[in-house]
Amino acid sequence: MRVLITGAAGFLGSHLCDRFLADGHDVVGLDNYVTGNAANLAHLSGNRAFSFIEHDISEPLAVDGPLEGVLHFASPASPVDYLELPIETLKVGAHGTLNSLEAARSNGARFFMASTSEVYGDPHEHPQRETYWGHVNPVGPRSVYDEAKRFAEAMTMAYHTHHGVDTRIVRIFNTYGPRMRPNDGRVVTNFIVQALTGAPITVYGDGTQTRSFCYVDDEVEGLYRLFMKGDANPTNIGNPVEYTVGQLAELVRELTGSDAPVEYRPLPTDDPKQRRPDITRAREMLGWEPKVHVREGLARTIEYFRGLAESGVFQSRPQRETITPA
Repeated sequence: MRVLITGAAGFLGSHLCDRFLADGHDVVGLDNYVTGNAANLAHLSGNRAFSFIEHDISEPLAVDGPLEGVLHFASPASPVDYLELPIETLKVGAHGTLNSLEAARSNGARFFMASTSEVYGDPHEHPQRETYWGHVNPVGPRSVYDEAKRFAEAMTMAYHTHHGVDTRIVRIFNTYGPRMRPNDGRVVTNFIVQALTGAPITVYGDGTQTRSFCYVDDEVEGLYRLFMKGDANPTNIGNPVEYTVGQLAELVRELTGSDAPVEYRPLPTDDPKQRRPDITRAREMLGWEPKVHVREGLARTIEYFRGLAESGVFQSRPQRETITPA
């Protein structure tokens, strides 16, 4: 196959490029580096199966040559980013999804929409099944991301039913691993960077709210299988093992050997109290479930961040140097 991956320089997008290339596919990566990092793709420089387009997918796009797949992963995805870039987040969810769907339709390609567990909002159902419609504040501070993804799902399904486009929708739960930005505001990166630098570990709320953490290798394998043999209905891909935020903080302190104190702060508006996927559908349809225990995954992630710290590259914004495609 020859596939287009939007958001290719991001955390998940870059790992997905690697997964497709490893299976012998050709990949066209696309990113505008608003939250992506060119360093995430630097290892692909000179790979003849990989090419890159610097472009904002919210604007119309023409890709030379045929495409068999379009995977739409472009979007700010952490609270720090989408609260700073609310209009851009809404545009990439609306215009970006439309442009990506049109690229798929015009090429007769399969379309893959990267949605999120955020569509469930602060859920009244636990764990969350794909049939749950969610509990989302449409005008709250998080709505720019939540509603952008809900709209993107609706548009994807409309293209499937009205235009007959072969589509996939994945709802991604908390994912972590190498290539995350040190200061992207997500709980795993916050805790690791704070522990490694000796800063207080900031827990929002009382620490009893839960999340389910999936290591990036497991997540990408689930995404790849869903693209290859899934169907048009939304599918949860995440780790069903649930941890409180307080438990995560203590585990990070243990694995880093840090004695940094835990500091409690008010819970942000509309922050979900529980988050855990029901992955029955992924197990039955794809034969997929995560394999990497959170302790092992965190150890690998901490090692990656130690390397960044030793290189002096802890930073809030990505490097924007360009890569040289083959």
